[in-house]
Amino acid sequence: MRLLTTVAALRCYLTKRCSENKLIAVTDDLRVDEMTGWYQTAVGLVPTMGNLHQGHLSLIQRARQENSTVIVSIFVNPLQFAPNEDYQRYPRTLELDQQLCEQAGVDAIFAPTPEEMAVSQKSITESKATQVIPPSAMITGLCGRSRLGHFQGVATIVTKLFNLVQPDRAYFGQKDGQQVAIIKRLVADLNLPVEIVACPIVREASGLAFSSRNQYLTVRAKEQASVLYRGLRRAEAAFRSGDRNSNKLIAIVQQEVAMVSTVLVEYIELVEPTTLMSLEKVEEEGMLAIAARLGATRLIDNIILRDRQPIIAIDGPAGAGKSTVARQVAASLSLVYLDTGAMYRAVTWLVLQKGIAIDDQCAIAELTNQCKIELTPTQDLQSSVRVWIDGTDVTQAIRTIEVTSLVSAIAAQSAVRQALVKQQQNWGKRGGLVAEGRDIGTHVFPDAEVKIFLTASVSERARRRQQDFNKQGQPQVSLEQLERDIAERDWKDSTRKISPLQKAADAIEVQTDGLDVSEVTAQIVNYYRERLSQW
Repeated sequence: MRLLTTVAALRCYLTKRCSENKLIAVTDDLRVDEMTGWYQTAVGLVPTMGNLHQGHLSLIQRARQENSTVIVSIFVNPLQFAPNEDYQRYPRTLELDQQLCEQAGVDAIFAPTPEEMAVSQKSITESKATQVIPPSAMITGLCGRSRLGHFQGVATIVTKLFNLVQPDRAYFGQKDGQQVAIIKRLVADLNLPVEIVACPIVREASGLAFSSRNQYLTVRAKEQASVLYRGLRRAEAAFRSGDRNSNKLIAIVQQEVAMVSTVLVEYIELVEPTTLMSLEKVEEEGMLAIAARLGATRLIDNIILRDRQPIIAIDGPAGAGKSTVARQVAASLSLVYLDTGAMYRAVTWLVLQKGIAIDDQCAIAELTNQCKIELTPTQDLQSSVRVWIDGTDVTQAIRTIEVTSLVSAIAAQSAVRQALVKQQQNWGKRGGLVAEGRDIGTHVFPDAEVKIFLTASVSERARRRQQDFNKQGQPQVSLEQLERDIAERDWKDSTRKISPLQKAADAIEVQTDGLDVSEVTAQIVNYYRERLSQW
């Protein structure tokens, strides 16, 4: 692991790292090309102010799973502190942070001084540096009301870090829900080519969200501070029982927090999570957020409330039977089967119809962002959805050998995936669906209520595939060859730059060796009902 403190060293490191990755790809004869991204070259950035704790480490772990290079920035940003805040006494523990990063598999730490980042050790209101100012409606409410200039300071430094590191993905904790929303808006508005990954809040045993400022608290104070989360959980229970009104949910939190007289509430608000606009009632989704002080320590927390039917996300390697199982699970529970594979096939069919070359990514990107895909349910388990693209029914046409042979290459193109994932997420807002794929639980629906990682041994999947070939009357292929093909596909899927195959941290694994489809379906249905009874 490298410790880098200057911009020049960081740029040198990233250039060298990129060259090494390309060299490995060539010398190992991996048949790599930019389109399929079989060799993982993605860079993940975890921006922090140091004094790392379990919350930070969960971000690093996620970044390590999804990228070949992980950079952790450690910079106590003076621009986000008001003159009366704790910039000078904010905990700085670089030596310990280095040890934790090394243990977590971080490739490099970028720990510049304010001078190296071209900012003075002053608040944003006193700084003469160029500033990035998010929409006023997003920075004047919640924490922005008492921390004037804070989010301008955050946005300015985060933008500089994105320009310096040029990561494929950047990781932020949901505890700072307002910050996550602002950074996502920043990236969208400025067309920055980075994916923002929001990771779940990590909590101490008491429920208190991990924070660097927790170290200011005594053991007794930490126990008292846990009332914030208890209040949020009580409101969540009321929400699940049918309460949707903002005033009532806020009053529940207030009532709980009032039981600890040493906790002074700054605000309790219910807002839309992406726009941060106040809500009178939760129609689809709301973020119930709280800020409070315990002595001189300011603490924040939040919880997301979703008024939707649950989503079941099924991921797993090729040949594990995901699509068959997902269809049957959807039918058993009367949920919608979201056939994501059919969407990619539909785009592939349209590419062929238009005569676009498979490597013309610009034309394919334009086509994908302009086309309209519709999926309509059917009662047929073998073809549980009808697929339409630009008004044409392509349900059967997308199953041809020509489409099948090209769909993986099309699906691997980042512009295609981004466009279709956006459509899938829009369909998922109301929930009540089952979706399967390679990154459904980690990327498309990271907030899915039920996550399954469906898998089987390579030998079992090879045996199933050979049986399928025999039923279809295709030429005989040896089990040994099929096992090699499947193992290679697994490696490519799990190391690809775009949406690699990963098991979500909160997914349960279902090993299907020796089980038939009905037995696997029953396991998932039972797990779903068990989870449903806990909500």
